[in-house]
Amino acid sequence: MKHNPLHQRRAGVLLHPTSLPSGTLDTDAEKWLDWMHQCHLSIWQVLPLSIPDFFGSPYQSCSAFAMNTDLIADMPAKPEINSKEFSRFIEQQAHWLTDFALFVVLKNQFDDAPWYLWPDEFRLHNEKTLTGFHASHVNDIENIMWQQFVVYERWQQVSEYAHEKGIFLFGDMPIFVAHDSADVWANSEEFLLDENHNPTYVAGVPPDYFSETGQRWGNPHYDWLNMLGNGFNWWRKRMKHAFDCFDIIRIDHFRGLESSWMIEADEETAIKGFWQQTPGDELLTALFDEFEDPAIVAEDLGVITPEVRALRDQFNLPGMSILQFAFDAFDDNPHKPINISENTVVYTGTHDNDTTAGWFNSLQRHERDYVFTILQSEPRNDIAHCLIETALYTKANTAVVPLQDILQLSSEHRMNTPGEKQNNWSWRFKWQQLNDSNCKFMKHHIDKSERYHAG
Repeated sequence: MKHNPLHQRRAGVLLHPTSLPSGTLDTDAEKWLDWMHQCHLSIWQVLPLSIPDFFGSPYQSCSAFAMNTDLIADMPAKPEINSKEFSRFIEQQAHWLTDFALFVVLKNQFDDAPWYLWPDEFRLHNEKTLTGFHASHVNDIENIMWQQFVVYERWQQVSEYAHEKGIFLFGDMPIFVAHDSADVWANSEEFLLDENHNPTYVAGVPPDYFSETGQRWGNPHYDWLNMLGNGFNWWRKRMKHAFDCFDIIRIDHFRGLESSWMIEADEETAIKGFWQQTPGDELLTALFDEFEDPAIVAEDLGVITPEVRALRDQFNLPGMSILQFAFDAFDDNPHKPINISENTVVYTGTHDNDTTAGWFNSLQRHERDYVFTILQSEPRNDIAHCLIETALYTKANTAVVPLQDILQLSSEHRMNTPGEKQNNWSWRFKWQQLNDSNCKFMKHHIDKSERYHAG
């Protein structure tokens, strides 16, 4: 197992590869890592590298394992004779790759219909039928595998270059998977589905301060009893694949490992539902047995119960603090700088927040004044840099800031607005925006706050 970088004071930046100027992993990736190294940033956090949905979100993907091949600018054609490396990749990734390639080719065959509407012999993953289909579509299937090989190998090159520069890669793992995915199709026994392979219950969160109807995500729930019985085989493979690509993994919606909000599938909103306990203790025990000191971060935002905190703390997992959430009247707010402990990843904001400049500009005058009161600072015009300084000087071992905040950008540059379908996930920076003054600012405060780097 790799060294756990969460045990040292480090500073990182949040930027999805699609936000690089080319939107791909071409030479931009190395150039970006050079800039990070120059600024003394030693953690690169990305969103899931999975295939995005129709709206561009990487959080509702058709595979928990496959990578987004659009990250390759010019996909090379598959050679006529398979190389040893490609053959080894097929063998090592066989537990998901064959099913995924079949899934994609079958999707094309059935006009992109969801798998649970395919003819029975395909819907039910009939081995004899699939063997025959594979034999008659071998080229198409191997082309899909080849594209996955190319993007995986390219990410390994990026990873190697990052490590040479003393930079760790920080990935993101959505806790649930999409219903119309290769994972649910090929492993239907691991999910709560009816005889027609539709979910009996779907995931989401109940109504809260932000939403009167809650959030109905629609993902099928895991059959945790079955997973418990097979030693969490699917989860072990998923986590191994993640650690083959990243040094640190954030588990999104971590509270779902303590209990999940169960919504009957025919409910249109998340209002009606119930909390169902999940065997997160047993799952994390299995993962800690498999991986020595795994660098896992618990996304513990929102309404978190004592039971969720206890599960997080039992495995000594760092949670998250968001400085944009710090400015209320409650002394025990975990996002207030004074309350942030070492075993935390502190952010100015995440991909779901407005940029810090945009957030601040949306506040009323008295609220802005209160921000500076909490920060114990005179009013300043560079609020994004002010919050970055605050994050870096907290006790938190890990401080991560979106590139938009380093560049002090406005709301139009935000990555995602939750609940909105359009105009998300498409932001890119331009190289000329990475000026010397921003880099000097980061370098100065990373060094002064005694954060480790390979500079």
